[in-house]
Amino acid sequence: MEEEQDKLLPIANVGRIMKQILPPTAKISKEAKQTMQECATEFISFVTGEASDKCHKENRKTVNGDDICWALGSLGFDDYAEAIVRYLHRYREVERERSANQHKASGTEQDIEESNHINFQPQQQIEAPNGIEFRILDKGNGSSFTNPS
Repeated sequence: MEEEQDKLLPIANVGRIMKQILPPTAKISKEAKQTMQECATEFISFVTGEASDKCHKENRKTVNGDDICWALGSLGFDDYAEAIVRYLHRYREVERERSANQHKASGTEQDIEESNHINFQPQQQIEAPNGIEFRILDKGNGSSFTNPS
């Protein structure tokens, strides 16, 4: 049973995501969290497996975001694929801007030290047609993760 649990998404994370959509007073049973944990894990494995098969056929070893988007569309999850494509394009824009800004930096020892500590802050939020929200994160100074909710 322990090996099976190691292959599943962390139940605390699944529960946290479930709570975000529910009213603050709502309760979630352990069984509901476990069911959603298994479903979400299976869905991720299903999509990733399809993307991996595509990479294997193309003699590539690395699955990238474009492969995941392709797999979602290929499996009939077109609405999700479109939302993820938009998110991926915006994420890449932000990364290009961040990279350009880092090259402009003076490169002092303090800048290098600060860049080693990551603190993700929500920079922009994108909402898909079905109500799913994607948050583009901005890397700042510090060493903690800030929950965007």
